[in-house]
Amino acid sequence: MNYRHAFHAGNFADVLKHAVLAQCLTHLKKKPGAFRYIDTHAGVGAYDLTSSEAQRNPEWEGGIARVLAAERPPAVDAALAPFLDVVRAMNPGDTLTTYPGSPELAARLLREQDRAHLCELHEADARTLDQRYIRNAAVKVERRDGYKALASLVPPREKRGVVLVDPPFEHRDEMAHMAEAVRKAVPKWPTGTYIFWRPLKDLWASERFDVGLAEWLFEENLATPEKVLRADLWVRDLEAEGKLAGAGVVILNPPYTLEAQLLELLPWLAETLATGEGAGWRLDGAATDESLSVEEF
Repeated sequence: MNYRHAFHAGNFADVLKHAVLAQCLTHLKKKPGAFRYIDTHAGVGAYDLTSSEAQRNPEWEGGIARVLAAERPPAVDAALAPFLDVVRAMNPGDTLTTYPGSPELAARLLREQDRAHLCELHEADARTLDQRYIRNAAVKVERRDGYKALASLVPPREKRGVVLVDPPFEHRDEMAHMAEAVRKAVPKWPTGTYIFWRPLKDLWASERFDVGLAEWLFEENLATPEKVLRADLWVRDLEAEGKLAGAGVVILNPPYTLEAQLLELLPWLAETLATGEGAGWRLDGAATDESLSVEEF
């Protein structure tokens, strides 16, 4: 599956991923100490929703546009606030024209003492990314394979931070590449927060990565069950033909507040962003026997 992001910016998968990322970064800001944001597959930073790619099949209309237009309960609004505040700041008028990729979201949430390190291997995208942040001393851009770079980037000098591993899934063995990068990086920095994004073509298709990751972490004494959280969202039956129906994240060392926030957010997102029967969500610990919740409607 090729997931070149300009075609999908602002869709349901982005909304969940970026809501989680924004909450993780915001939580780090509760302490005065500096932190580092590391992005292994950064893309171009931000996306023009009026571009031909975004307009060809405007998935953002069923994602971020729907979220902004919907009536949000207070708990949902609080869970989305750090993310939506950035979206609104980039779209001061009444028309939604720009969507923040993960690098732009992070860059706007950094404080003066915080830093970001962005890796992007695609030549044109890396050039665009570099030009975007060329005057931002807090953001370093490298044209580099993020999988190979990750182990050399941790632990960061700040000793606090978030790593986002969000590959384009252009290769069938993407999960294996992700797992290899994890095994090299996490032992060097077991206390960092890691967010792993992966698509769901079938709800249980990601089990090998999810459960394998969690069980390896436990066996190596790098994490305990409460330190691994999985959040998935699907907007229609995962077995239905057509474009991506589900995606989610596995989070290592999530903020202690994130689980409660996702329990409020995921049911609302599943209902608000549903495009057909069989939409649903799950929140659990990946390799634990106890599932916090799985729901379809």
